[in-house]
Amino acid sequence: MARPDKVEAVDDIANRFRGATASVVTEYRGLSMAQLTELRRSLGPDATYRVAKNTLVKRAAADAGVEGLDALLSGPTAIAFVKGEPVDAAKALRDFAKTHQGLVIKGGFMDGRPLTVAEVNQLAELESREVLLAKLAGAMKANLSKAAGLFAAPASQVARLAQALADKRAEEGGAAEAPAADAAAEAPAEASE
Repeated sequence: MARPDKVEAVDDIANRFRGATASVVTEYRGLSMAQLTELRRSLGPDATYRVAKNTLVKRAAADAGVEGLDALLSGPTAIAFVKGEPVDAAKALRDFAKTHQGLVIKGGFMDGRPLTVAEVNQLAELESREVLLAKLAGAMKANLSKAAGLFAAPASQVARLAQALADKRAEEGGAAEAPAADAAAEAPAEASE
């Protein structure tokens, strides 16, 4: 018969898997409690870091429908459950692992499939959602500006063409009036002779 504390732990981990947008499995061998607390703080408010027994995590993952993590569950295991943006948590874990050799990223789970260590690192290399949205907005604004310029170009070309035509007619009209004025000035002189 299962002990109530273990059943409760499995339910808690399974609920965390269900509520998480991503989860990252790590090994924390050699980290002190102070370092684990520092890691939890660096993950931010959208992620929780839970140390758990591998057998309990396997049962909880099976209950939550998470597959592909069994190979990662060996040695001292802790899981970061991310409820918000997974990029920020992946960056925090990667940066912490660079400075603390005791933390090893084993893999993870996101969007219904397991992640390799390389994929978690690629996730950490991405820019945050806010930065990507700002870049997208800037690109869209630039494209709209280009489109406005293209739509305005024919009108400005017509205006320049009309001005050039008016200038040409004025020049031709001025040139035609000058010979007519010269002819008119010479005509009275010939009539008087």
